[in-house]
Amino acid sequence: MRDVRRAPDEEVAEPAPGPPKRRRLLFLTLPGCWGALVLACLSFTPSLLPRGGLLQGLVCGITAAIGYGLGVLAAWVGRAFADREPRPAERRSWLGFLVAAGVLFGVSFGFGQYWQYEIRRLMGVDDYDVWSVVLSPVVAALVFCLLLLIGRGLRGLYHWVVGLLRRWIGPRAATAVGWALVAGLTWVLFTGLLLDGLVGAANEAFSVRDATTPEGVHRPTSTLRSGGPGSLVPWDSLGMQGRIFAATGPSPAAIEKFTGRPAPTPIRSYAGLASSDDTESRAAKAVAELDRQGAFRRANLLVMTTTGSGWVDPAAVDSFEYLSGGDSATVAIQYSYLPSWMSYLVDQTKAREAGRALFDAVYEAWSRLPLDARPRLFVAGESLGSFGGETAFSGEYDLRNRTSGTLFAGPPNFNTLFREFSDHRAAGSPEARPVYKDGRTVRFASDPGAAVPPSDRPWDGTRVLYLMHPSDPIVWWSPRLAYREPDWIGQSPGDDVLEEMVWIPFVTFWQVTADLPFATGVPDGHGHKYSAEYVDGWNSVLRPAGVTALDLDNLRGIIAAGG
Repeated sequence: MRDVRRAPDEEVAEPAPGPPKRRRLLFLTLPGCWGALVLACLSFTPSLLPRGGLLQGLVCGITAAIGYGLGVLAAWVGRAFADREPRPAERRSWLGFLVAAGVLFGVSFGFGQYWQYEIRRLMGVDDYDVWSVVLSPVVAALVFCLLLLIGRGLRGLYHWVVGLLRRWIGPRAATAVGWALVAGLTWVLFTGLLLDGLVGAANEAFSVRDATTPEGVHRPTSTLRSGGPGSLVPWDSLGMQGRIFAATGPSPAAIEKFTGRPAPTPIRSYAGLASSDDTESRAAKAVAELDRQGAFRRANLLVMTTTGSGWVDPAAVDSFEYLSGGDSATVAIQYSYLPSWMSYLVDQTKAREAGRALFDAVYEAWSRLPLDARPRLFVAGESLGSFGGETAFSGEYDLRNRTSGTLFAGPPNFNTLFREFSDHRAAGSPEARPVYKDGRTVRFASDPGAAVPPSDRPWDGTRVLYLMHPSDPIVWWSPRLAYREPDWIGQSPGDDVLEEMVWIPFVTFWQVTADLPFATGVPDGHGHKYSAEYVDGWNSVLRPAGVTALDLDNLRGIIAAGG
């Protein structure tokens, strides 16, 4: 038999690789499952507001998907350092995981229900849907699987694009270009087609709703209200929220009963989206309406920046009118059809334009008046309205020099001035109760009925007051929550926030994000629900003469009952 020997440098052809093994669409890796389990358990930790079972399931599913991705990433990095290929997990490893998952998830679920009970007790919330709580793990599993499928789909698209590109360019270039193409396409689809499409559909739907008039709201018969006799702004153009604003509010008789003195009818001026094609002309029309109504001859003039749909919190304006004895005028304009929480996310530019345009138009007319004939000029806004109201001013001195007082409630965390005042607060003052420049102009309060800190320092001249509840997610939500611990969590949280709330990367961000749509679904004095606080807030800013503690207590009851 002939002995065939290979030369030392002779290469041996390796067998051609077979087709790649096709993975199941929902296959799971053990490191990913551990990551998902850890973040799923942490999702039951408390946030700012009580969460129903379905909402808890949504948060749990999202954070579990993030944990799965982090687990897979950690395993990949570990293999890269060890310079080895992935190995399938042994059966006993999976068995150990399943036992640990059952115990850890059950314990976390139990603690989560206890913490939710404590939050509901703090806020006086009685609602508790047992079935939604029971179904929350199912919701979490469905959300997790959906997000996993989306991730696998994007990864499959990436591999397909890279394989296609390798026909024309090198593997490294194909990998980089493929990643960029898929990431860019995902971004365009989400922010362009998907997000813009949803916003457009919502805008169309809410524009139809804006044309309706709620039951019990009728066109005013007073010439001192927009939409009434002689108004420069037609009733039909005010929009739903504008019609509510113009047709409601305390009557002279109600104000007289509160003050014990004769009271005029408070003036209310409003311009809706249908009143004009652009923000500047709507502001001009609202100011012309003020002039027609004789608003500049009143003692107090309030510029109110609305929330997205044009909503004006009746508690804010009613309190202002009661405490000013009816000798007041309030002006506002609409800049969007979308409800407050949607406008908060997508209509910030419109809010900025509306706040600046309206105040500038009012200030221009006001500044032309003789010094001794000008009404006191005030500014107010809630939520996105505070954001729009702030944009007319450059800082503390501008607010002090151009207004007689300001009241902002529930300011979003991205408000420019709010962030400036909070970030530059005095050392030692907590973020939930900051002290800025010894409180000489700007102060913050969660309960304005108590002494507004710093109570031992003078508060002369113009007063600027921010109302913000410790449990208000609008105030504290920020993308930075995903990767950086804010001061307010590590410091004393406030009377209606559990001390057990801690910051967890990614988890806390989604918890507070889930709180946003339900921020007003809690009793007054918590979350984003500001009502009776406006009484004490305006009392601090307006400083009306002759108002006693008993008067304020009576007015709180009136405002809490709806004016």
